[in-house]
Amino acid sequence: MTTQATQRITYATMSADPNLHTDIDAAVERVKGMLGKTHPMYIDGKAVTAGAQFEDRSPIDTRIVLGTFQQGGREHVQQAVAAARAAFPAWSGLPWQERVRLLKKVADTIRAHRFDLAVLMIHEVGKNRLECLGDVIETADLIEYYCDEFANHGGYELKMDVLGPNEQNMSVMRPYGVFGVISPFNFPMALAGGPAGGALVAGNTVVFKPATDTPLMGAEVYEMMAEAGLPHGVFNFITGPGRTAGQEIIDNEGIDGIVFTGSMEVGMKLLRDNGARRIPRPVIIEMGGKNPAIITSKADIDKATDGVYRSAFGAQGQKCSACSRVYVSTEVRAKFIELLVEKTKKIKIGNPLERDVWMGPVVNEGALKTYEEAVARARRDGGRILAGGNRITAEPYNHGYFVEPTLIDGLPKDHSLFKEELFVPITVIGEVTTLDEAIDLANATEYGLTAGIFSEDDAEIEKFFNRIQAGTTYANRRSGATTGAWPGINPFGGWKASGSTGRGTGGPWYVQQFMHEQSRVRIR
Repeated sequence: MTTQATQRITYATMSADPNLHTDIDAAVERVKGMLGKTHPMYIDGKAVTAGAQFEDRSPIDTRIVLGTFQQGGREHVQQAVAAARAAFPAWSGLPWQERVRLLKKVADTIRAHRFDLAVLMIHEVGKNRLECLGDVIETADLIEYYCDEFANHGGYELKMDVLGPNEQNMSVMRPYGVFGVISPFNFPMALAGGPAGGALVAGNTVVFKPATDTPLMGAEVYEMMAEAGLPHGVFNFITGPGRTAGQEIIDNEGIDGIVFTGSMEVGMKLLRDNGARRIPRPVIIEMGGKNPAIITSKADIDKATDGVYRSAFGAQGQKCSACSRVYVSTEVRAKFIELLVEKTKKIKIGNPLERDVWMGPVVNEGALKTYEEAVARARRDGGRILAGGNRITAEPYNHGYFVEPTLIDGLPKDHSLFKEELFVPITVIGEVTTLDEAIDLANATEYGLTAGIFSEDDAEIEKFFNRIQAGTTYANRRSGATTGAWPGINPFGGWKASGSTGRGTGGPWYVQQFMHEQSRVRIR
């Protein structure tokens, strides 16, 4: 894969770089020759094939085969766990400075390949150019941030107090062993490489399975680890169905901890199954959100509408942090809706490989069905479709999963569309008379991932921060009302049914979850 010089990029800054699209254009041409290949799994550094394979097709045009992948089963996971366990003593026994060095090399390798990786992701996920490039760079920054946290804490070895002159007491954080990392499709690098980086720098080894919609990006994560020189068996790559390969990661007694990002239904089942195990283990789960934005009478409406449409429809609404419900004050409701509808209707939908396209397709047939059923439910129950509501079937988009960004008004505020995470580009709008009413409604959900407010009144903002039940909160964020967290800047994690640990990705408490404390007492 061709490399490029490294450069720091974030979601907030990348659009200001005039050279990015030129570099991406070049990558679009390079990547054409990388599509359609057959990819193995990798266990203990060796290529492994299965008895059956499956095709990975692009949501932009399902006639395009991005690659053929192995339909791994339970036996392949068992082999990967055995390899990871065999590699654990040497990896965990390395001086932590050496693990940091190797993982920082992984981050640098990702940055060097960032444009090719971003274009591959566009093909596989359908996010726009800058969303995909951000995903790639965020992966590198997550890994590097966890390395820096490890170094800043001296490898998590802390000298404690003593009771006598001949006593030495230490608190030392030690790795668990083998971590299973099961990643989602929507951030196929950041939510794979980030958790894996945290587990690895702490001294654990990893068995990694990507979502079945994004095996190509999973293979690229493995390639970055291998190119950076991680020892064989430290990071193992499995593809296959969740019901077999994924379930074996969950069931296998040789897995000492799990990171899972996905639906609340699957996450809660994993937690229940984990509770029945003979020996407890850490389970780090992020389970989505139903994220509100509150627009008070004291909001800057231009800023608020920018923040809402960018959060609602970025990545086709397929973010766990997407703004999927809005509570707007009666006093500014008409003005807010008018401007939000105007901006939503101007969104450029199309092939996200093109530089001026902002919104691509949803990821698969299931997402398309969810979208169509939600729109039908809204219409049936008296909702007004203010913008969107349709699948796009005209040429050249009739072979992909393209839909319009959709705004819905007029539903009762206890309607199911205000409660359920849909993971598609649909946002519902409710009218409120007070900030207290808006906060109460915002909190009236099982989820608690992200939330935002638009108000130019400091007292209103302070009340929002103190009362909102969400782990990641924003005030007056034009670039995204409820989205856009970045490693080391905005720790990202949820409360209630949105997460199991209360410690955010890219934050100062994340990497410790991959270790347990050992108290060491030495008498001389």
